[in-house]
Amino acid sequence: MGTSILVPLNDSVSSKGVVNFLIDMSICPDADITFVHIFRKPSSGEELMGKKFMAELPARLEDMLKKAKERLVEEKGFDPEKIRIQLVDKQYPTITDGVIDVFNQGQYDMLVIGRKKMSKSEEFVLGDISIKLIRALGKTAVLVVKSG
Repeated sequence: MGTSILVPLNDSVSSKGVVNFLIDMSICPDADITFVHIFRKPSSGEELMGKKFMAELPARLEDMLKKAKERLVEEKGFDPEKIRIQLVDKQYPTITDGVIDVFNQGQYDMLVIGRKKMSKSEEFVLGDISIKLIRALGKTAVLVVKSG
């Protein structure tokens, strides 16, 4: 039985960096990988973007997850049967809460997340998701890929 890795993604630069890292480093080519997107409760700004935008969002994000899978298969020869994609449509208060819940529901050995560069003031105001996940998942291997 190989390593099972959970990889939360969105359509950000840091998520693209995670996929690039997995391709460049050939992390566990025999691993079972789950690319997941976790929805959080929409902000008022997102709701202002309109019903059409919000209705199209799941399809756009599923397409992003499929492209990430295709890149691992085509560029590094990963077994497509060992890479799953999952949209978690339960809306969590925060992405961190969603990642922790999904991780705990599955049988994962490792979490790979992206992290964008933030200033100290941004980190203070917004918090650091990677640190929260490292603390919350205690004995789990968490790989943080910095980008941008």
